[in-house]
Amino acid sequence: MNPVPQWITSLDEEDLKFIKRFLLASGSLKQIAEEYGVTYPTVRLRLDRLIQKVKINEESQDDSYITTIKQLALEEKISFQTAKVLITEYRKTKGESA
Repeated sequence: MNPVPQWITSLDEEDLKFIKRFLLASGSLKQIAEEYGVTYPTVRLRLDRLIQKVKINEESQDDSYITTIKQLALEEKISFQTAKVLITEYRKTKGESA
């Protein structure tokens, strides 16, 4: 059996519950919105953020520092502007282009 992919292990429990509900609803965002008692755009935003989390973890060119900064921004623990500044400055110290 294959080990669990990194992108799955990086998700929190709420993300995994959302994915399970999404699958059981056959991908119906409308049904998920009804189950959570929120609007369709709210569920769409949650799905978009989840997609971004998966993409970030799939990117192999970024190191763990950059991945962590991107995840913090996605989780709204820091602003996107702050994340951008941190990543740009970090890349400068490594001699990379922004």
